[in-house]
Amino acid sequence: MTTQNKGFWQSGHTPTLFAAFFYFDLSFMVWYILGPLAVQIAGDLGLSAQQRGMMVATPILSGALLRMAMGITVDHLGPKKAGLIGQAVVMAALGTAWFFGIHSYEQALMLGVALGMAGAAFAVALPLACRWYPPQHQGKAMGIAGAGNSGTVLAALFAPTLAGMFGWQNVFGFAVLPLGLAFIVYLMLAKDAPECPPAKTFGEYLSVLKDKDSWWFMFFYSITFGGFVGLAGTLPGYFHDQYGLDPKVAGFYTAACVFAGSLFRPLGGAIADRIGGIKALLTMYTFAAACIAVVGINLPSSFAALAFFVAGMLALGAGNGSVFQLLPQRFRKEIGVMTGLVGMAGGIGGFLLAAGLGLAKQATGSYQIGLWLFASLGLVAWFGLSSVKTRWRTTWGAAAVTAAKV
Repeated sequence: MTTQNKGFWQSGHTPTLFAAFFYFDLSFMVWYILGPLAVQIAGDLGLSAQQRGMMVATPILSGALLRMAMGITVDHLGPKKAGLIGQAVVMAALGTAWFFGIHSYEQALMLGVALGMAGAAFAVALPLACRWYPPQHQGKAMGIAGAGNSGTVLAALFAPTLAGMFGWQNVFGFAVLPLGLAFIVYLMLAKDAPECPPAKTFGEYLSVLKDKDSWWFMFFYSITFGGFVGLAGTLPGYFHDQYGLDPKVAGFYTAACVFAGSLFRPLGGAIADRIGGIKALLTMYTFAAACIAVVGINLPSSFAALAFFVAGMLALGAGNGSVFQLLPQRFRKEIGVMTGLVGMAGGIGGFLLAAGLGLAKQATGSYQIGLWLFASLGLVAWFGLSSVKTRWRTTWGAAAVTAAKV
């Protein structure tokens, strides 16, 4: 039976897929950890709403910028070695923060910069997994590996509770323990695919930016993933500020939202495999924009806000899977650097959203303007995708070129 005709689980390397997911999952947990702790950290350090927003946004931006560097490292050293290096750096940063403590806003920002390496795991886990699978199974493979977004659920559920019991400084030390387990699992199970493209020069990496499709993918992902991670970092503070919820309850609310987005990433990839990534993504943008616009009305009930945020995060999570069903079809040979570039754009989108919501709150006393602006960008992405869909389906997405539905 050829790879073309094999089922999903027979066509790739399941231990590597699991290792990629587990590494990505726990990396995202610590990348996001300042979000659920933001209310407690801000209270102890005396931070303003804008400073709190910037603290939460810093690891997002750092991770975005490091994804490009990690994408290059992946193509030169292979995903497995790159992932091991990244995990070691993150554990060292958390251990240092726990041992010496965080005593100022500037130190919190420094930790955020270091935690960006955990966000760069994106540029490792996805190429590690996708290179094992044929085109018709890319959506599912990338979706499962990318479901490591669910690590944000672990942080939202447990970080505020542990901070209340042991102090938020000690949460950084606790986080090193599961990361150590992930390191061992990754070391034992992950295996680089036999068909890894040869390393390119830096100029060759940058040459993909001459292709306008690369910019479209970067923009589309800045909305879906940027929306997911930006909201995930902001929601603990949002529920605390808007409805007076204590950090623990706000963490539970946030966990429900990010769980929804994480759950639907692999489902979004599977849906895109079945109906085509373009059709799936257009639907997700419509739904997400509508839900976020409704929340921007400043609903009187926290439960109503939670319901619309969950629905919006479902759409954004599915949109993440849809983008990465399309990307390997267009840039299979350049998937390492394109994963870094697209992931970088997603992280920058998340940084701008988290920082922008904090700025809106500081300037106007409300998150309304920031939420409505983000919903508007979702509509812009819808129109952008509509403008390129015919060209994509008749060139690299044509049935004669790829077995996947575009």
